[in-house]
Amino acid sequence: MSRIVVLDTETTGLEVSQGHRIIEIGCIELCERRRSGRTFHRYLNPERRVDAGALAVHGLDDAFLADKPRFAEIADELLELIRGAELVIHNAAFDIGFLDAELARLDPPRGRVSESASVLDTLALARKRFPGQRNSLDALCKRLGVDNSARELHGALLDAELLTEVFISLTAGQTAFNLDLDTAHPVATQAVAGSPLARRPRVLRADAVELAAHQTRLDTLDHQCKARSLWRRQSESG
Repeated sequence: MSRIVVLDTETTGLEVSQGHRIIEIGCIELCERRRSGRTFHRYLNPERRVDAGALAVHGLDDAFLADKPRFAEIADELLELIRGAELVIHNAAFDIGFLDAELARLDPPRGRVSESASVLDTLALARKRFPGQRNSLDALCKRLGVDNSARELHGALLDAELLTEVFISLTAGQTAFNLDLDTAHPVATQAVAGSPLARRPRVLRADAVELAAHQTRLDTLDHQCKARSLWRRQSESG
């Protein structure tokens, strides 16, 4: 079974090399590209002050974090969740750098994230899909029709929720239908009269994984439309 964990963190500052720490972790688990219902969300006491610049981004101040658990107290639960999964992270180098630093502080140290899970960076994926365009999480939400109106401040679980929708849209295949009838499909140009392709068109049937991906896409469209989408109704009537 394919298992994915969409992950986001908030931190006391931008530079892990300056001793900045994780203060919030949010995760959403997907099984076969569908939400399993399992989430992971923890605020953490970073044992240091939050920089003013970071505070302006996420709003998590020292007083709020003072009574929260330390990373060491939640490390085993987090590692159990991500072990054997594919982590989906936006700008993965940032989050992985902080997670690896936290794991290294443990007694005994717990190695690196890459020893427990593989990582897919949606920022790199988006840059390939939309070269030369802005590919922040907010920009991708706008481009892919994901509602991010509740994102006044950054939050690890909220951002993991948004990234889940963005990831599903980015990897669901065709997200828009090309109705330009003047553009010939490259295969169609080969189907000249009398050719084997013209006589016996090849029929490709969706396998179980593709059907599950299609179902996930319909769920996303229903969510975005806040109603049963046209494609859902068409699928059920057909």
